[in-house]
Amino acid sequence: MNNVPAILRSLIIYVVCVPLAFFIGYLLTNPLDYSTFATFGVLALVLMFPLLLRYHYPWLVFSWYAGIVLFFLKGSPSLWLALVALSLGISVLEGILNPEKHFIRVPQLTWPLIFMLAVVVITARLTEGFGLRSYGGEVYGGRKYIFLIAGILGYFALTARRIPLEKARLYMALYFLGTTVGAIGDFYLVAPSWLRPIFWFVPPSGNFSIMDNSFELGVTRLGNISAAGFGITCWLMAKYGLGGVLFSGKVWQKALFFLAFVTLFLGGFRYQLMSFAVVFTMLFLAEGLHRTRALLIFVMIGMLGIVLIIPFSSRLPFTFQRTLAFLPLNISAEARQSAEDSTKWRIEMWEALLPQISQHLLLGEGYAISMEDVQMLGRDVAFRPIDASQQGLALAHDYHNGPISVVLPFGIWGVIALLWFVSAGFPVMYRNFRYGDPALRTINTFMWVHYLYLCFSFLIIGESLVTDMMMFTGDLGLSIALNGGVCRPPPQPAREKQALDLVKPFPRPHPAFQR
Repeated sequence: MNNVPAILRSLIIYVVCVPLAFFIGYLLTNPLDYSTFATFGVLALVLMFPLLLRYHYPWLVFSWYAGIVLFFLKGSPSLWLALVALSLGISVLEGILNPEKHFIRVPQLTWPLIFMLAVVVITARLTEGFGLRSYGGEVYGGRKYIFLIAGILGYFALTARRIPLEKARLYMALYFLGTTVGAIGDFYLVAPSWLRPIFWFVPPSGNFSIMDNSFELGVTRLGNISAAGFGITCWLMAKYGLGGVLFSGKVWQKALFFLAFVTLFLGGFRYQLMSFAVVFTMLFLAEGLHRTRALLIFVMIGMLGIVLIIPFSSRLPFTFQRTLAFLPLNISAEARQSAEDSTKWRIEMWEALLPQISQHLLLGEGYAISMEDVQMLGRDVAFRPIDASQQGLALAHDYHNGPISVVLPFGIWGVIALLWFVSAGFPVMYRNFRYGDPALRTINTFMWVHYLYLCFSFLIIGESLVTDMMMFTGDLGLSIALNGGVCRPPPQPAREKQALDLVKPFPRPHPAFQR
């Protein structure tokens, strides 16, 4: 008798696999061509589709801060961008096929996000459009539109399902420890040649000159490693709580926390140290540690640190000195001048841009960049003695100022949309912190503090709406997914008992620090 399954397998091999093998072999004759990369990318996507169906959600959470790029696609989009589209599409398809699977509905956040999306699309249509020069467009700037829209859609991708309680800590690790992947890019100049393909996916940092082959620890600004250090401290505080990290008695937690804190100084960015100080202080208060002897201990440690830093500040490495440049310390003239120049050109750019706000209140200028403006862009053009409003960063809409990054591109409508969205997020995060499951109390406490920090950072030290929007939606979407929506106060009898429990500091410090 004929073996029908074997015959079918043979037909598949001869009809599909063999021609495909010949086609791939032909493409390998020109392996660096974009069409070759695109073909292999499509094949990889097809082969990985079963894994995507099962694990697209944790991959999405991990990619949020991972900094991985898809170099084989034009424009080198980030992996996060692709996973937002894939995860949201799969979730929508699952909802259509299975009515029991549905998105977590939080109308108070959905409507401002829809309004923000409408503002972005209408502004783009009324200005120069969604220009994608890498795909043959006549103008630049479409990349920012795509990232901003993806940040909005990322919220819906995160709220497509509820995260099981037993996996809450895993997802917090995926969310914050994704920053460690980007740190790989800072090792480009010291990595052996056979590891260079890794940097196709994780680009080298732009804080050092690859052409000059310059790398010196303490002098070269390792921004990605600094960001990874901040991510590690956030993960530790989210998983164990600040009191748990400092008073648990586990040495490895304290050692890792201290090591991650030291890496903050390797980037030479003042805002990294400020961000850590803000999060640390707010979490210290939120956990009630100020009502224990821990307050006295940290005051003494702070005073001791100041006493030690003052006489040795001028001998610290350059990146350490630049990070501390906002303090009245005796640091080197080079570090002081570098920090002051950075502040100076920011202030000059803001002062030059402020008169333009009134011209774009009703219709923002959008993100489109004309070819004439592109000719003015350059790596160091922001420091040239030209009109501050025509600096390269200003023309590229990288204002390094949160409020300006909203009102200039999108006018008063963008301001209304963002204020509506951010203010709606406050009660969501607070209720999850106050009334969430006791098993999630440590995580909800940190997420509430981290959201407050994001609001502070956007107003004071924020970079732009494009980058900060994904942070806002990431925190809100993850909190809603962890808690299954917005938590509500328990019934009255249970509420009275919970009120008594909340009087105690949380998480409970080590007994040695209790009164």
